Amino acid sequence: QVKLVQSGGGLAQVGESLRLSCAASGRTFNFTYSNMGWFRQAPGKEREFVAAMNWIDRSTYYVDSVKGRFTISRDKAKILVYLQMNSLKPEDTGSYYCAVGGSLDGSGYTYWGQGALVTVSS
Repeated sequence: QVKLVQSGGGLAQVGESLRLSCAASGRTFNFTYSNMGWFRQAPGKEREFVAAMNWIDRSTYYVDSVKGRFTISRDKAKILVYLQMNSLKPEDTGSYYCAVGGSLDGSGYTYWGQGALVTVSS
């Protein structure tokens, strides 16, 4: 069993930055679940995949709308995953979720964090 606890988020102005964190814990962190991802859900919309990273080799994947602005990274020792969000836009507003256990393309994630709200105002 894997537990994901998120922190970060909040309110930002257009062009500003925010960082989200996701701490993984449990009796064991099974590196079989070797991809960690970030998703978001805007008000009234379906949840969408944002970015993912392979825990082992740190390969990454980003959706086009965040490429060059968002960076996913991890602290292996602390079992933390980050989403650094720069040059924020109003369309980045939503609840952000970290997840583990899926693929780099955003499919098949089985464990989820509790979510963190990001609001970008113009």
